[in-house]
Amino acid sequence: MDLPNPIRNRSICPWQLRTRTLHLGRRTLIMGVVNITPDSFSDGGSFLAPEAAIAHAMRLLEEGADILDLGAESTRPGARAGGASPESVPAVSAEEEQARLLPVLAGILKGLPHAVVSIDTYKAATARAALAAGAEIVNDVSGFTWDPRLPAVCAESRCGVILMHTRGRPEQWRNQPQLDSETLIAMVRDGLAASLARAKHTGIASESIMLDPGYGFGKRFNENFSLLARQQELLVLGRPLLAGLSRKSFLGHAIAPLYGDQGAPVRARETASIAALVAAILHGASIVRVHEVRPAIEAACIADAILNAN
Repeated sequence: MDLPNPIRNRSICPWQLRTRTLHLGRRTLIMGVVNITPDSFSDGGSFLAPEAAIAHAMRLLEEGADILDLGAESTRPGARAGGASPESVPAVSAEEEQARLLPVLAGILKGLPHAVVSIDTYKAATARAALAAGAEIVNDVSGFTWDPRLPAVCAESRCGVILMHTRGRPEQWRNQPQLDSETLIAMVRDGLAASLARAKHTGIASESIMLDPGYGFGKRFNENFSLLARQQELLVLGRPLLAGLSRKSFLGHAIAPLYGDQGAPVRARETASIAALVAAILHGASIVRVHEVRPAIEAACIADAILNAN
């Protein structure tokens, strides 16, 4: 009897950035997170000072990160990122976001001019400033839905683009109804397809686009596991996948019984994050976004060996 094989080999393809090309699929690339915020769920406040953020970024690069992802506005559940509605004002203005972000970007590129830096923003003004300062990638958690000016900025700069699927806005996530697996996969696939079409319509080359299923972004706890189990189905969209699972609350929820009434604190989620990372790679992810680089590299080596053997 033939059994279904959940492992899908990733296609080997180029990802065209602003000034260079990354070759995907031969091995998993590691994206290290640098949160320049006072309130991120994982390490808010730890790297708000530019000197601390630059030092942290350099440590991630020394440990082997292929890409850095700099973010200066928290999109944790409950945040007013993007505004509570399309007409409202976000909690962090573009001016404040840039004041946090640009000194760190400048410091990194001064120390390592060839570092590949992604900017985690949905704001066109911040993206424009960061790209002019040397960033290679714009990572938009809204998939080009929160700022209609952003696609044109990315098209003009010819930068790399990461389009994430987000269901609603952060302050709405806790009240959304649970979805069955089929409805969830269809929603994520169709949402990413719409973002992809929006990008191409604006003139962004297909080779510049990476897709992200958006774990934790408007998905209820168990929905994330359903999405992870079927992540490879999103490869039908024809673009490589990035998976950001590190320290997410649904992982903490799954291991909470091991920690008693207090649940699993964020820093106790590293082993669970590694387990999810391996699953994501075996289900088609070309890049994983992580807080701790070295363990992720080691885990990715094993997952890549499995894929290569398959």
